[in-house]
Amino acid sequence: MEVLIYAGQLILGLSILVALHEFGHFLPAKLFGMRVEKFFLFFDWPYALLKKKIGDTVYGIGALPFGGYVKIAGMVDESMDAEQKERMKRPPEPWEFRAKPVWQRLIVMVGGVTVNVLLAFAIYSMVLFVWGREYLPVRNLTYGVSPSALMMAEGFRDGDRILDVEGREPKTLGDVSLAILIDGARHVTVERDNELGAPEKKQIELSRDIQERILEANEKVLFTPRFPFYVDSVIAGNNAAKSGGFRSGDRIIAVNGEPTRYFDDFVEAVKDRKGQRVEVTLLRSGHEVRVPVDVDAAGIVGLQPRSPSEYFTFATEKFSLLSSIPAGIQYGWQRLKDNVSSFKLLGSTAGMKQMGGLIAMSKAYGPQWVWSRFWEMTAFLSLALAVLNILPIPALDGGHVVFLLYEAVARKPAPQKVLEYAQMMGMAFLLTVILAVNGHDIVKLVTGSL
Repeated sequence: MEVLIYAGQLILGLSILVALHEFGHFLPAKLFGMRVEKFFLFFDWPYALLKKKIGDTVYGIGALPFGGYVKIAGMVDESMDAEQKERMKRPPEPWEFRAKPVWQRLIVMVGGVTVNVLLAFAIYSMVLFVWGREYLPVRNLTYGVSPSALMMAEGFRDGDRILDVEGREPKTLGDVSLAILIDGARHVTVERDNELGAPEKKQIELSRDIQERILEANEKVLFTPRFPFYVDSVIAGNNAAKSGGFRSGDRIIAVNGEPTRYFDDFVEAVKDRKGQRVEVTLLRSGHEVRVPVDVDAAGIVGLQPRSPSEYFTFATEKFSLLSSIPAGIQYGWQRLKDNVSSFKLLGSTAGMKQMGGLIAMSKAYGPQWVWSRFWEMTAFLSLALAVLNILPIPALDGGHVVFLLYEAVARKPAPQKVLEYAQMMGMAFLLTVILAVNGHDIVKLVTGSL
């Protein structure tokens, strides 16, 4: 069932994005009097699943479920069909792409990217208006944070309370992680209790290669909220249930006599004792109780903690229809900048390994169909699609823009053969990348790292 939900969300999300992206090319082309011969969602190779001709345009859904395209007469594009090649040998007709002024052709080529950006802004605004924004402020983390292994190595400690990053107060833990990974922040100020229990400020200076190390370690979460471990439920069939010694409401305080008053402490204590029997000390009705339990091969015993939301005060922002629009644009603009900044991480081997294909995108939607998350993820992918398409690579919109800018400056179009060879090279490059990232997805899925 989860597989169907993953696939359904991905197909619906990409269908919306691709259809509207191509509409961004289609609409200005029609407005400028260009003949649009095809409008396809997905590629019609080796055949079309559905198609219908209306006027000069064949609308359809292709059999190859990746991307889509509009075929504009008189334009060297990804279709590269014999009819288009033969037409390009003849003088241009007034309804052809190549017969129109450069400025009109530029508008047509950036139309898809423009629609993707505006769509993301609109979706973010809608999400804020309908659902608002609920988040856990960093300042409300009463018990501090539990840093990842890499952050521990950088100098963070369990219980640290993050005050600022590069002199700016972060709103959420996600903001802290983005500042470090995307913005390259190197200085984090925390509040930490000293040996006497008094709070002291301490500045942590991160390594110069911290971004590379985060990518290499594949650490998706740098910090998590720290909270006491009260048992919410005992998971049926696991060792904790078989022991018969745990109840809902128990507070776990030690493992083999070592204090584990916080959930992260307990996780660390048992994961190093796989296949062993441990003695868990808990508080119940003011009394200490010791329960022996076996740790399984995965390093767990089967106790479900209470939700962190029971320990913290979450902040909720509500937006009216009018206020949601500038807020959505501001949020979308920040995500767009993050998308652009993340491209610098692809210059390293570790960064390239983080690239994901269709499986990674479907996983990002989540195993349950939650509409607020679906729309937020679709907006994020819309911005990613915009950034990807504007790259100056032949066969992408950005590649067409480069040749049009050359034509505007040189006052003559690039040679026809150059355009055709560039298009073929661009398509070969893109297909190689698509195969590589999706193959990498399969490898990670098989190895359990996805």
